[in-house]
Amino acid sequence: MCRGLAALPFTCFERAKEFKTRLRLLLHKTELGYELSSSKPLWGTNMRYSSEEVLGWKQSFDQLLKSKNGLSAFYTFLKTEFSEENLEFWLACEDYKKTRSKSKLASKANRIFEEFIQNEAPREVNIDHETRELTRKNLTGATSACFDEAQAKTRTLMEKDSYPRFLKSTSYRKMTEQASSHGTSKQSHT
Repeated sequence: MCRGLAALPFTCFERAKEFKTRLRLLLHKTELGYELSSSKPLWGTNMRYSSEEVLGWKQSFDQLLKSKNGLSAFYTFLKTEFSEENLEFWLACEDYKKTRSKSKLASKANRIFEEFIQNEAPREVNIDHETRELTRKNLTGATSACFDEAQAKTRTLMEKDSYPRFLKSTSYRKMTEQASSHGTSKQSHT
């Protein structure tokens, strides 16, 4: 009757894996301590941002990461590219570094590793084998720095790959136009 996973078409298997991942994320997001408001895209709505804020995101990747609105816009963009796990991992690492309790540190480290680093992880980030193995070894004595290498590689990937595409995207261009026109219309009304 049941022919097993091998008999399923690849697309069905991928959709089932994605569904499992989404469900798992819903259950673990608050435990990991990061959450982005991804339910509403920022562009195409009536939300307005100052032109300084939106243009500041173009100045540097750090500026974007420091801005709550910038993070949300970038996350929404990454979702369109199916690479939001990179930012989710980076944010999970940032939250992890703030953990002070040794017992929580170890359990959080294992959850992050299982969610993002291990082979076939539901939200597996794209890192090389050496970094993956180094991170696995670091888990034995979980410290706040055990994900530093993997986090740095993921950050570099986002900065060199996704961030330039985000800045060239229609979505970002619309946001800058909205912010600029909003600032101009404010000035003409005073």
